[in-house]
Amino acid sequence: MNLRLDKYLANSRAGSRSEVKEHIRKGRVTVNGKVCRDNSRYIEETDEVCLDGRRIVYKEHVYYMLNKPAGVVSATEDPVERTVIDLFPPELRKGLFPVGRLDKDSVGLLIITDDGEFSHRFTSPSGHVDKRYLIRTDQPLCLEDAKKFSEGITLADGTTLKSAKLEISENDPCQAEVTISEGKYHQIKRMIASCGKTVTYLKRLSMGDITLDPNLEEGEFKEL
Repeated sequence: MNLRLDKYLANSRAGSRSEVKEHIRKGRVTVNGKVCRDNSRYIEETDEVCLDGRRIVYKEHVYYMLNKPAGVVSATEDPVERTVIDLFPPELRKGLFPVGRLDKDSVGLLIITDDGEFSHRFTSPSGHVDKRYLIRTDQPLCLEDAKKFSEGITLADGTTLKSAKLEISENDPCQAEVTISEGKYHQIKRMIASCGKTVTYLKRLSMGDITLDPNLEEGEFKEL
């Protein structure tokens, strides 16, 4: 590793570069139990760094599970709308971006990270990562709709969508779980529209082997 102390702290989201320098100047930082006021001191993997007595563990990348609420956009910044990154405190936002997207009115699982390679693996068409959603529709779904999903759908504009799974609730035909391996624009809404129905609610439940924590309220996040 071998990083300068100020960079170690900033990269560990203990504050901005200027903030961590101030922490160091005020003697709030210890290295191996001793106060260190030297920004340029190099930190080795075996060193123990603490801020106000709390150990700071360096991580090259961070990964968060966010339960996205409706009304925020899946972007890092927007001149008008509130973004998913705005749901994080300022000291954690550096370099963060959403893996893929959810529509503004959709809710549920969104992975937030600063790891571009990880994001590419999840969103690349060649990755074939299954994504599972809970949906509600304005009209009852039927077995013919499920069959249409399983066979793959060609939309009116010529867009061809791969086979997907539509599992209709036994208790409520206006509710279903949908599993897709693609991530095309408004894909589920367009697939349901091709069946003559409208999606009124959409919640992402899982991406690959990552499943939304049922105890996580909308707008809350936790580190993976």
